[in-house]
Amino acid sequence: MTDDSTWETVERLKQWLDDNDGLALEMAPVMRLLKLQEEIGEAAQATMGALGANPRKGKSHTWEDAEAEVCDVILSGMVLLATLTPHAAKRFEERLGIIAERSLVANP
Repeated sequence: MTDDSTWETVERLKQWLDDNDGLALEMAPVMRLLKLQEEIGEAAQATMGALGANPRKGKSHTWEDAEAEVCDVILSGMVLLATLTPHAAKRFEERLGIIAERSLVANP
């Protein structure tokens, strides 16, 4: 579980983007979804690079690179959620509970 300071930082990052990205407010969710997709692509690229899966590039990344990119994916998702609702932390905890119930309790 995340603590309050994590979501406070996410909210500060969202507000910084709101104040500085030059987008109309209604475009923020779209652009932040696109940012999430960009970060997913970077995580995939780093994972492939750590595996040396592209013969032309070889081992172009480390597993630490992949870990950093996955963190960027998670953070981008959190900022997107905070953009969609002012109750992001609550919504996340509710969804985590639903998934845990469905996966861990129903199928021990």
